[in-house]
Amino acid sequence: MEERDVEVTGIITAVIIGLIVGALGRLVVPGKQNIPIWLTILIGIVAAIIGTFIAAAIGVDDTRGIDWIELILQVALAAGGVALVAGMRGRRP
Repeated sequence: MEERDVEVTGIITAVIIGLIVGALGRLVVPGKQNIPIWLTILIGIVAAIIGTFIAAAIGVDDTRGIDWIELILQVALAAGGVALVAGMRGRRP
């Protein structure tokens, strides 16, 4: 597989994971979040990346089966990001 194919696959994977993590984060936050879906995906991608780095730093990034702690970190970060951005967008004049 060429290096370019790996980069494209990595980007597509990041978007899919970001969509899932962002959606889960949005579901965790109570109330209505008045933010567009593209921003939810972006928050999810950033949360997935940061959550992976944190999981690696504490040594729980590579476990047998599903990496539940890493997933919980990612969703919690996405929920925090969604709440923060929704709160900021809600206060606009």
